Amino acid sequence: MERAEFLSKFGLGLVAVCAGCSLASCGSKSSDPSPGGVTIGGAPPPPMSGSGNLFTVDLSGQLMNIGDSFVSNGVIVVRLASANMPTSFTAVQVACTHQGTAIGYNESQHRFICPAHGSEFSDSGQVLVGPAALPLHEYTVSVDNTMLTVSS
Repeated sequence: MERAEFLSKFGLGLVAVCAGCSLASCGSKSSDPSPGGVTIGGAPPPPMSGSGNLFTVDLSGQLMNIGDSFVSNGVIVVRLASANMPTSFTAVQVACTHQGTAIGYNESQHRFICPAHGSEFSDSGQVLVGPAALPLHEYTVSVDNTMLTVSS
C-alpha cells in the first residue's frame, strides 16, 4: 500500500468515526435527568406546594460571617447581616434561569452573578442584568436559635 493511499483511507475512517461520535453525543434520552435536577435553558419548576423543609443549617458552625454561602438541594443560602434572624439571610435557587449554570454571590456588589453569561440577580433573586429574563426562585428562611431552616 502506498503512503498516499494509506493516508487517504486512514483519514476517511477517522472522519467516519468522529462523525459517528458527534452524532451520538448530540442525542438525548427523555429519561436522562438533567444535572442536579436543574432544568437547563430555563427556571426549574417551583417546588410543589406543601413540600416543606428542604434542609437545615447549624449557624454555630456554618454561615458565620457576612457573605458566607451554603449550597444544598439546588438552593444557595447567603448570610447578608450578622444577626441570627430570617432577614439576615437570603435563599434562592442556585441555577441561573438563563441556562442553568450555578450562580455565586458577590458580597461587594450584593448580587448573585452567573459566571457563564454574566446575568446578575438581586438578593431576592430579581433579574438586574440579562441575558436571564426570569427571576430566581426565592425560598423561605426561618431561624430558631442557631438552626436555620430553608423551606419552599
